[in-house]
Amino acid sequence: MSLDRSNGQGARGDQAFRDADGRGTWQEMTYGGAVSFARRRYSRDLAGADIVVSGIPYDNAVTYRPGCRLGPRAIRAGSVQLAELKHFPFGFDPFDSLSVVDYGDAFIDPHHPTGVFDAIESHADGILESGAMMLSLGGDHSVAYPLLKAHAKKHGPLALVQFDAHCDTWPDDGTRFDHGTMFARAAAEGIIDVARSTQVGLRTYNDSDHGFEILTSPWVHRNGIDAAMDVVRERAGDAPVYLSFDIDGLDPAFAPGTGTPVAGGLASWQGLEFIRGLEPLNLVGMDLVEVSPAYDHAEITAIAAASMAFDWIAVIAKKRGAAVSPVGRI
Repeated sequence: MSLDRSNGQGARGDQAFRDADGRGTWQEMTYGGAVSFARRRYSRDLAGADIVVSGIPYDNAVTYRPGCRLGPRAIRAGSVQLAELKHFPFGFDPFDSLSVVDYGDAFIDPHHPTGVFDAIESHADGILESGAMMLSLGGDHSVAYPLLKAHAKKHGPLALVQFDAHCDTWPDDGTRFDHGTMFARAAAEGIIDVARSTQVGLRTYNDSDHGFEILTSPWVHRNGIDAAMDVVRERAGDAPVYLSFDIDGLDPAFAPGTGTPVAGGLASWQGLEFIRGLEPLNLVGMDLVEVSPAYDHAEITAIAAASMAFDWIAVIAKKRGAAVSPVGRI
């Protein structure tokens, strides 16, 4: 069957495996059809792709509740409504101007755990070599370490913008597979430029800030998300910025489905405003991690996670010239 895009009659249903170029949005049943992230085409052919979405289904490094190896699947399912309407509040379809494909998941052999980080780094290397940007869906937060290594090989030392309840800079001996130590290791190895990096939403204690600017959750509640974004933007400057978004940065009221929930976090609207506020920066990649669907309720966490990732795509589209046409006061 050929697709007649002139009248849209052919462009209906199962875009995830029927689409040819990763652009545009087809008419879909929100409750049916093949599920990819925002109904993007599943493909390993990255020619012409602007952004590649990929799952990193690994959670052997967790310290409390497991299950976020199933996070990529849940986030994809939580994204189905995002492909139904134009983006709010920008008023455009980001896929009209960006070719975005869903690569599927990195293959990780759980029976060879010492090779996991190398496998993830190699997976990311292959995607980044295509020239596309990478949006990674975790998985526990340890997957950010090999992802950062791959991005730093391409862009140099990275300004890390970390949205999180935890610092993830507890002591590391350089050999641990741990979702709470990897940023200390990345900083020690020069992968992260800590002088340009900011951690937002923290509400757990560490004796050292490791050189990061830390905007705790209470500070953001008192001063507002706009003040937080001013700090993040000034500190990052023109450095290549990698966003690592741990869903537990949101309060458990907004993201119960995570392995290490901490009370007192930020609301989902603050997370979305945070991502939109990154627009002036030199964004090079993002991961969204720690969604553990077994602890979720009515897809609250999965929908929040999908929305954060979708907004990052929309920000990239806006940066590349997509015309904004909001309705109402924003």
